[in-house]
Amino acid sequence: MHMPTPPNQPGTHPSCRKVNEVLGRMGDKWTIMAITMLAERPRRFNELKRLIGGISQQMLTRTLKALERDGMVTRTVFPTIPPQVEYGLTDLGHSLAPPLLQLAMWVVDHLGEIETHRALHDEATK
Repeated sequence: MHMPTPPNQPGTHPSCRKVNEVLGRMGDKWTIMAITMLAERPRRFNELKRLIGGISQQMLTRTLKALERDGMVTRTVFPTIPPQVEYGLTDLGHSLAPPLLQLAMWVVDHLGEIETHRALHDEATK
């Protein structure tokens, strides 16, 4: 049985839960990869899958559907045989791309330092 959380606990306000939910999706590695790959131009599904690398077809489909639901991505079906599907960022998605790219660049810029700290920590906690 689920016990209700007391109202004075941090993160229990309805708007906090909504923010946490959106941040959880936007912070997901597949979401970040999809948005950054679509920031330059719209792409077809298989092109996205190749560019992202390591993502399963099912996970990419799930990620794109969630982003479409959130208004970040558009899905355009072209009447060809077989049908071609192209994904692109909406204005909302384009507004998210710069901070995600900035975060990715921060990681690239600090990766060596982070790896050094991890190694020192792991050695100290053996």
